[in-house]
Amino acid sequence: MTNPSSSLPTEDTPTCMECFSATCRDNLQPGLTNTQRETQLLTTGYFSTFPPKPYGKCSHGGILDSSRYMGAKGGINKDSTSPVFSPHHYLHMEAANLAMEATLSVLRDLGDTVGPETFLRLFSVKQIPALVFVMDTTGSMFEEITAARFRAHSIIESRASNPGLPGTYVLVPFHDPEVGPVFETDDPNQFIQQMDNLMALGGGDEPEMCLSAIRLALTHSPPLSEIFVFTDASPKDAHLFDAVKALALEKQSKVTFLLTEDPKYTTESRGRRKRRRRRRRKREPLSPDRFSLYSTLSSLSGGLTIFTTNSDIRWVSAIVEDNTATEKVTLLHVENDQDLMSSHSFRVDSSVKNVTLHITGILTECILTSPSDQRQSLLSGDGPLAALDHFEGLYRISLLSPTQPGQWKLQAKSDGHLTFNVIGESSVDFLYYFATVTNETHPGLERVEGSPVAGVPAFLVLAVTGLAPDEEASFSHVTLLGADGESLQQVKLNASSSSSSSSYSVEELVGWVDSVPTAPFCVRLTGRDSRGNKLERVSTERVQPTHVQIQVLSVPRLIPGNSTMVDFDILNRGPARLFSLTADDDCKYLHKRGPHSFHVAEQGSFRGQVALHTPATAQAGATVTLTLTVRALDSLESNYAVAYLTVIPPDPDTTPPSCSAARVQSTCPATCTESSWSVSLVVSDRGRSGLAALQLQKGEGVLTLFHSPPPTEESLEETQHPAHKDTTTIEGHHHHHHHHKARLQRGDPPLNVTDWVPGLSQPLWARYSSSCCSPKAELLVWDTAGNMKRCRLTSGQQTQLRDRRTESSGARRITLTSVSVLVGGLLGSSLL
Repeated sequence: MTNPSSSLPTEDTPTCMECFSATCRDNLQPGLTNTQRETQLLTTGYFSTFPPKPYGKCSHGGILDSSRYMGAKGGINKDSTSPVFSPHHYLHMEAANLAMEATLSVLRDLGDTVGPETFLRLFSVKQIPALVFVMDTTGSMFEEITAARFRAHSIIESRASNPGLPGTYVLVPFHDPEVGPVFETDDPNQFIQQMDNLMALGGGDEPEMCLSAIRLALTHSPPLSEIFVFTDASPKDAHLFDAVKALALEKQSKVTFLLTEDPKYTTESRGRRKRRRRRRRKREPLSPDRFSLYSTLSSLSGGLTIFTTNSDIRWVSAIVEDNTATEKVTLLHVENDQDLMSSHSFRVDSSVKNVTLHITGILTECILTSPSDQRQSLLSGDGPLAALDHFEGLYRISLLSPTQPGQWKLQAKSDGHLTFNVIGESSVDFLYYFATVTNETHPGLERVEGSPVAGVPAFLVLAVTGLAPDEEASFSHVTLLGADGESLQQVKLNASSSSSSSSYSVEELVGWVDSVPTAPFCVRLTGRDSRGNKLERVSTERVQPTHVQIQVLSVPRLIPGNSTMVDFDILNRGPARLFSLTADDDCKYLHKRGPHSFHVAEQGSFRGQVALHTPATAQAGATVTLTLTVRALDSLESNYAVAYLTVIPPDPDTTPPSCSAARVQSTCPATCTESSWSVSLVVSDRGRSGLAALQLQKGEGVLTLFHSPPPTEESLEETQHPAHKDTTTIEGHHHHHHHHKARLQRGDPPLNVTDWVPGLSQPLWARYSSSCCSPKAELLVWDTAGNMKRCRLTSGQQTQLRDRRTESSGARRITLTSVSVLVGGLLGSSLL
């Protein structure tokens, strides 16, 4: 936060004095610390050798900075409380508090600009899972569409009892060769209406544009969503698999497939259907593994693939409701390929209710054992522990309540592939990411983009969410689980320094993984609840460790009518080999798409770029999602990067409006009740977009707006305190009614002034008056480019409209990455 009168010293002005000890005190030149002076100078610390430090300037200082030995010796950084790293360590707390205040003010500005609901959604706060349907609408899909519609109705009905929760609904229809359009809404009734309008549109050939539709769903839904795909056809657009996989992992969203097609595709099974209809023209026998991309995608993302029939789809679709429950958590997620009896266990703690098991595949035997050793064979009817529903392709098992806390066991035998998924309802869950140490100017942890590197150390950063402030839960370790649920590694957890403030309901923990496993794994968190019961949560997406990394180096803005290069590095952490790159974007702006192949040496790197051409018609503010996937040609190793590029107008207006106080009238004695104060303002836009809206954010007084400079003090006094009670709000009785345009009070929505400001540069005059009991007020002013100005008004002599300090420029252009860093970077760029 800078003082508007501060200025920058020239290159040859010395700013620091020599300091010869680890702790530096009073080592700034007087011109920087003298508060009496008219203008204060600002400076910063030079670090290491780039850029080279001119003589007499300040160094960053501390053990990592080689420039600290050059004149002026010493340094000024206050990043930590340790004298080894920070010569101004004694100022750390003060600086940290100021930085927190500045962060809050940026977030406040952002919240005021976009409104509370969008703001909460931006940070995935209170975000219940979006309901996302990807629907094949070819003629054979009648039962599937009916089932999806039935579930949507049911989910929306159950959410209606909880109106405070912001639910998002997304629908992506596809019908060869069309995909979309995406229908997105927060209004459940509109969504239902859209579902009711879905028609099954006559036959088509196998296969369909299913992956294109899933990609569209992923780009339009918030992180951590559940995406349900209803189809009976294999994908025609297999080339999009890399892009869809990257997006699902980046957003930590699960993709579940409900396939209503006999996987063996026999004509007899088609003929036996209850409803005879246009059959797909059968060209050639279809291979049994033509759905393998679907099952791979559901495995990777932590979803399920269910092969069912038209007659069972309505019941099988119950999993849509189970998986979009408001506080759904996962207790177990494993896949199994053995024919032998397999055994799995999961833990129920005291915070978990409504435990449901989903098993896909064909069971020949299944035994459930409770913590007190009661057993129930699930395939032989009802029992004391659980109720079973069995449909084609899915077993849905509900534990009877009250569910006993402790370790439950599940033994199962099958024909072929099984997937087990155990979910419950609890507010306690976790999010995580992998990070490595960066030893640049500010040592710290940096999130690993894409998949982590196998065989090398990494940090695991976890946030436990939804703990009540009074809840005494403690978390000891995470376990990295292999494909069959076996333990690959245990990682001890320590509380991170940033979660020391226990007033928040998010606890941040950090673990050190001494060597990331080479096999794919899931993450399971273990702790104890307030009653000492073991508490476990599982994150179901499969982390795919790899020896190759891809890093996007620059995320440029896109300008309509121009070409833009995006640079990336491929880092090879394994043996020398050939790699290929595929690039994809959701707007078709890429003009060179891969795969191009290249050779990268062992521990070597390759710098590449892709070019996008933004058409002149591109809409400012639009986001383009670019996915890059690198894969080794001789193995299954691959990695991905996702970049979000924003289209900006060719010459954006970044200047916020301004407000200047003309005169302050204040007669505020010790007792505030009898007196009032007022201030006259001129509000104008200094950029070229013109004023858009005003809102009184704080203050108990009234803001009156005028078209032209307000009339004399006397008549204004009359406006503010009319003699007759009945004319308080109606100004028509007064002789200057042509001046008065509108009045604002706290709690009023932003007032749109675009249509009554003639000419963009025309100012508005305003007058704020208030009882002396409310000595402060705050007015927000926006221009049409989204830049906001916060004008603070105070009674008496303190009215300075602190100009520089309170600006924030265009909400549309605030880069989300910088905002998410402020919030601990937990979800990184996936907040978009």
